[in-house]
Amino acid sequence: MATKLNLSEQPDSETSSLNDQTVSSRSNNRSLRVAEKERRKIEAEDPFVLALKYFTDVEAGTPVTGNDEVEKHLVLVEKVAYNRGLSPEAISNMLEFAMSLRMGTTLCARVLKCLIPATAVPQEAVVRAVVWLGVGKIPITTQVLFIKWVLTVFDMIDAKDQLRAIYGFIFSFLTDESLCPYICHLLYLLTRKESVRVFRVRKLLELQSKLGRQPFLLHLLSLYKVFCPELVTLSIPSRMRSGFRNHNSPWKSVLIGVQKRNGSQVASSIAPSASMVRDKTNSRKRKYRHLEIPALNCVVNKPAQTGTSSCRKLVPVVQLNSFAQLLENMHHIELPAQMGSLLGSSLALQYLDFVQDESALLRLNFWLGYALHEELLFCSDGGASQNSEEAVQFLNKLLSTQHFLQEGFSSSEAFLYKFLNVWDGSLFRPEILGLLSNIPVIPSSQIGCLLFEPLKQLFFTSSLFFKCGLMECLNNMLLKWLTWHSVYALEDDLDISLNSHTSINMTLSGFKDSVMELVLFVGRIASVGLQLEGCHSLLLSFILDFYETVCDTFLKYGLPLVLMPPPGVFYPALFATDPVNVDRLAYIMYRFKVNLTSAKSQEKITQQAFHISRQTFQEFNNYVVVMANCLLNYKMFHPGMGVQLGEELLLKSNVPQYWASYDLTRHPAFMSYAIDFHQKVSVGRVLDLFLCVFQHPKPWSWYLEYLFTQGYDGLKQFCQGNISRQQTAGDGQGDSVSSKQR
Repeated sequence: MATKLNLSEQPDSETSSLNDQTVSSRSNNRSLRVAEKERRKIEAEDPFVLALKYFTDVEAGTPVTGNDEVEKHLVLVEKVAYNRGLSPEAISNMLEFAMSLRMGTTLCARVLKCLIPATAVPQEAVVRAVVWLGVGKIPITTQVLFIKWVLTVFDMIDAKDQLRAIYGFIFSFLTDESLCPYICHLLYLLTRKESVRVFRVRKLLELQSKLGRQPFLLHLLSLYKVFCPELVTLSIPSRMRSGFRNHNSPWKSVLIGVQKRNGSQVASSIAPSASMVRDKTNSRKRKYRHLEIPALNCVVNKPAQTGTSSCRKLVPVVQLNSFAQLLENMHHIELPAQMGSLLGSSLALQYLDFVQDESALLRLNFWLGYALHEELLFCSDGGASQNSEEAVQFLNKLLSTQHFLQEGFSSSEAFLYKFLNVWDGSLFRPEILGLLSNIPVIPSSQIGCLLFEPLKQLFFTSSLFFKCGLMECLNNMLLKWLTWHSVYALEDDLDISLNSHTSINMTLSGFKDSVMELVLFVGRIASVGLQLEGCHSLLLSFILDFYETVCDTFLKYGLPLVLMPPPGVFYPALFATDPVNVDRLAYIMYRFKVNLTSAKSQEKITQQAFHISRQTFQEFNNYVVVMANCLLNYKMFHPGMGVQLGEELLLKSNVPQYWASYDLTRHPAFMSYAIDFHQKVSVGRVLDLFLCVFQHPKPWSWYLEYLFTQGYDGLKQFCQGNISRQQTAGDGQGDSVSSKQR
């Protein structure tokens, strides 16, 4: 009975549950219908919706003059556009209205100027607008304005496949001289390898013969040459000025304001360059406003195609989450629409470094060139204090990218050569010096005007800390040059390729000339800088850092070049008041000896054409003799010892036996150690008398060992490598120090 009762009750409970669900469903549907009705009612009452409906439904031929209704609706659309931007649907409707000329040409330009997208631009709307260009009724000024707008919002267009499908139609507008610069720019952004055809190359060359070597034509041809070098035989200059001007000024400032109010980062990827805003108070100057790295977005907003059915299916970089995925899809990667976004993705940089895609590098350099030139080179001083944080973040990101790739970009190199001529030495100093240290080797014929002249003016007119920073920068530059040489030098040939991403090739002799010019330049400015700063210890330390690199160019980096420091560096270091710099000079001289000895022996064994001049050996021997006489041999002021003072001046010092009264015990840098040693070894004796005892062999040896235990390894290596004990009959231990014969 209980079982039957339960079975009979179960259908009733199920029926009750179904009835409840039906009631709930009806209630939900009723709520949705009410909400939809309310939404439509609100939209019907929304003046902006009514304005869009007006421009969508307006009939062709409707007059503009005296039409208060169209003015009212257009003012409302402009207000919304400038405040929060237009939706994709609104953009599509207003663009169709403008390009179809339903109300003539009067409102066309005004409508185009208020097309400020809030999120994205529909590709279909842009394609329809481009087709309207072929009708032939739109004024040429309006056509130019429309292409400028497309260039401005190019990276906000939701897809590019249909635009690339009408590549040939867009190419046909090149014949118009007014449109040609802007069409070249648009084609540059749309070009793929399959877009390059023989007839298009011929047409561009024909235009070049007609218009001259215009930068916009050369840039498009250079991209064609990257994809199909066999079709473009024209010689493209390795360094070209910016080929495409920044065409986004009518919209840029409004776009940035709209994107910031909407809390979006789309504005950072607008246009092929970083954004530029004109300073209204000075039309010839610009302030950097938006130097953020663009967000990493795919070219077409669609899910990744990772199937195995077709080898042409691409995977956007933005959808890669690990290095394993990158390796798995290495040959099916789709690069982002905005190449600047690569700087913010380590996976994208790894792909770029591995594949070495010339077209990708060309696009990235193009973006960087605009960002650096438009936002930093041409910015006014007024923007520096307000927007420096954003610029510093951008430059630091660029620096970290260059360190990751282990090389610089040609666009940042070209920017630096121009920026140095207007730089005050303080604006973004750490970042600019960091970028400067990454530039590749410059031919010796150009290094003077491009690098040395502006740096020399800055060095002599700037503070001590700038001088130290520049010395560190030049040392890092030399280190990178020597490292590139040691990596890319060919064993069987003297030709070396200095940069795997550029076509710069230089012979070994040319490379040596450039390095020599750099070392000689540093020697000149270092000598004068030490005089200007009173031989400041900090500046001297950075200078000795540089010469620690120079002294090992042969053994560490395989470069057959040995250059000695000038007297203006050697003697301030020798007579420095701090023992660390003296010790470092001793280490540098020791390494010079090791390199010279090795180079001389290798020259004799291999019979190579590597020859070190006698002048270099003479300079080295002279420096070693002066150091030995100054620190060890008590012959500082003997005739012919390099440092000569008038005898009358020496007599006025009232120092007895002045010719033998300057050595390690009386050197200003080591005086405190001599006193400390005296206090530890000889308590209660007169100091001057004990200093005379130092000239005897045992106390002298003890004192040297004491200095060596204080960590002065450079001095220890110099002493062990350049002096020897002379035995006498009176003392088998040895009682004098002299320079070795070389």
